[in-house]
Amino acid sequence: MGVVDTGRLRRTGELALPGFAVGALAGLVAGGLTAIAGQPLGWAMTSAVGLALPLGLVGGLYSLLMVHGVVRPGTFAPAALLWLVGFPLGRLVQEVAARYVILGEPGVPEDLLGFLAFQAIISAGFAIGFLWMHERIAPQWLAKIAVRNPDAAVAYDRYAAHSRLLYSAKQARREAKAKARANRR
Repeated sequence: MGVVDTGRLRRTGELALPGFAVGALAGLVAGGLTAIAGQPLGWAMTSAVGLALPLGLVGGLYSLLMVHGVVRPGTFAPAALLWLVGFPLGRLVQEVAARYVILGEPGVPEDLLGFLAFQAIISAGFAIGFLWMHERIAPQWLAKIAVRNPDAAVAYDRYAAHSRLLYSAKQARREAKAKARANRR
């Protein structure tokens, strides 16, 4: 057995944190909504943890993919594809956990394929919200840890370059519109 490099493990955890936090928060909110809907506290807590953990793990995976350059900042398609698989699996974990707590026996939904298909359909909406939140949290977090985490510094530079590109494109559009208006006069 090899020795675990705790420094590398800590740095990887730091890089995954924004996505993990966004995914886990979504799961916890779902559990809170379960409680507000009038379900027993144990059921709500099981729903929260049963969804927060898998969504957090998939969110952390997204952060790592983005940090390592597999996914470009701000692009929807890779997030949608990841959540197309991750969201239904997260909901399945939640359902199995809730069934175990409520009925005392593990099990899957009766129409498993229908359940997974429906979750896959709504995963696109989740991906939009996840990406929006991630893009607000990740750059700030990466800037904060960049001084001690070289991978974070590279990822932050990638975000900064992406931001400059978006800003330049926006400025070019504004200038083109102003020029077109001036030519019409």
